Amino acid sequence: MKDPKLIKNLQLGISAAVVFIASFVYGGNPSKFLPYIFGFEVQDLELKNIFRAIMGLYIAFGIYWIIGIQNPKHWQGATISNIIFMGGLTIGRLVSTILDGVSIQYSIGMILEALFFLWGYYNLRKYGQVKTY
Repeated sequence: MKDPKLIKNLQLGISAAVVFIASFVYGGNPSKFLPYIFGFEVQDLELKNIFRAIMGLYIAFGIYWIIGIQNPKHWQGATISNIIFMGGLTIGRLVSTILDGVSIQYSIGMILEALFFLWGYYNLRKYGQVKTY
């Protein structure tokens, strides 16, 4: 029999792991990592600052999702924040696809983010205390 607590928390745990990794790709050393991964140079101080701010934001969300796993009182809030985070990324990538064209690299990300959005929504409906009207 599957552990319901594990199933309930798996989406938050995987999301946290992925955003921790992404945070260090974006902000760990943007001048070295980003040209290699994305093909553009990061020289300006302001651009480095933006990517390091993104790193901090991703780490903060990842920490909150881990808190939600460890503390049931925070699970629902962590799941809602994850749904908003993944949904926002999905919408942003969809807009970029429509306006800028298709990027295979980001299309894969968009599909995965959409799946995490839907998974989080499913978990919230199944395990959360959501009122339906």
